Amino acid sequence: MGQTEQEQDGIQREEYSGSENGNDNKEFLRTEPLGKLLLKLALPTVAAQLINMLYNIVDRIYIGHIPEIGATALTGVGVCMPLIMIVSAFAALVGYGGAPRASIFMGKHDKETAEKILGNCFTLQIMISVVLTAVLLIWNRDFLMAFGASENTIEYGVNYMNIYALGTIFVEVTLGMNAFITAQGFAKTGMLSVLIGAVANIILDPVFIFGLDMDVRGAALATIISQALSCIWVVSFLGGKKTFLKIRKKNLGLTSKIILPCLALGVATFIMQASESVISVCFNSSLQKYGGDIAVGAMTILTSVMQFAMLPLQGLGQGAQPIISYCYGAKDTNRVRGAFKLLLKVSLGYSILLWILVMLFPGGFAAMFTSDAQLMEYTKTALRIYMAAMLLFGIQMACQMTFNALGKAMESIVVAVMRKFILLIPLIYILPHILTSDQTMAVYLAEPVADVLAVTFTAVLFSIQFKKTLKNVETA
Repeated sequence: MGQTEQEQDGIQREEYSGSENGNDNKEFLRTEPLGKLLLKLALPTVAAQLINMLYNIVDRIYIGHIPEIGATALTGVGVCMPLIMIVSAFAALVGYGGAPRASIFMGKHDKETAEKILGNCFTLQIMISVVLTAVLLIWNRDFLMAFGASENTIEYGVNYMNIYALGTIFVEVTLGMNAFITAQGFAKTGMLSVLIGAVANIILDPVFIFGLDMDVRGAALATIISQALSCIWVVSFLGGKKTFLKIRKKNLGLTSKIILPCLALGVATFIMQASESVISVCFNSSLQKYGGDIAVGAMTILTSVMQFAMLPLQGLGQGAQPIISYCYGAKDTNRVRGAFKLLLKVSLGYSILLWILVMLFPGGFAAMFTSDAQLMEYTKTALRIYMAAMLLFGIQMACQMTFNALGKAMESIVVAVMRKFILLIPLIYILPHILTSDQTMAVYLAEPVADVLAVTFTAVLFSIQFKKTLKNVETA
């Protein structure tokens, strides 16, 4: 390394520590008190997840209150969710696979490899965006019909997706690359990445939907403009002077030994998010069969509330990820244990609190998304059933996110596949044949039954593998 680059790296380390973390180097991930550090990193990431959720939820809130067509339009846009989840899942495949590995190499003081990971992931994210855009523009109508759209709702779905597809590259780069900002400890900057877009979306939605009378097309246009603003912010930061890991031209060429381990680790998160798309199709097709459009419309609201539950848990995990990954790379196993225990306590506390609120006030959650009295009443009952096991989900997410932070690709994949494909999808089709008195509600019941079984499996697997992994580090 030349003298100039050494000086630049010194400047970057100083800016990295001074901008947000207040320490003289990146060892703050090993030296600050865990409670204070998790709070510092998790609050912005949780806020970022909640803000990010506004992109789709604010759209649905506004769409659901469009005079005369609100309920039908909401159902049509709800059927788009599997496609939107697929786009997000590909961003997670690259970003949430690469970011923990970059943190681990930072813990090993191997900045060169960490930056290669960043550059490779950026290039792959662009390539994936181009392919997804073409697929969504060409086949979105076919996908939507297969995903449960009816003749009454299909045009709303198509109108939304035709515009949303054009902004795929902004969604991919924003979500995928923002993970690298958070992974370096720049939690506040990561939060600002999504805050910029979310505020723009909240402002633009009513202008386009009601002011310009564009209905669902206005919601889609507001979303892609907002994501474009976030994308500009993320790329500017990762190419600027304040970041520790920087996007450099020399690292943009794809290298198999760099990118393949990232993809292997990201597969679990990809499955977790992409399977939501498959599961949404299964739910919608089954609900359309037993309950018609109102049951599918209710599912749109249930999915939104579940996002409200899940995203803060993911934010907590992302806040803990830099600590766990960095300390694991530095072989500080006691701190890894402490960080996981704290993550588990906070995650479980949150999931129990939200479960209580849903059980006590289901109507309040439903009213956020619809003013239709019939749909609201129907959703209240469905929501209590669908979220019945939510109180346990803090355990699931804490274990799953820690597997990812430790770079344990296989265990992460097993946990994701077990909950979604082995348990939930079969239950969606089996339970209506067992509980024949109310087959529609039996479909919703598949979610809590699968959750209880999945949490049990995950907790047992994690307790075994976590001890084994840390023991191997200590004896190495």
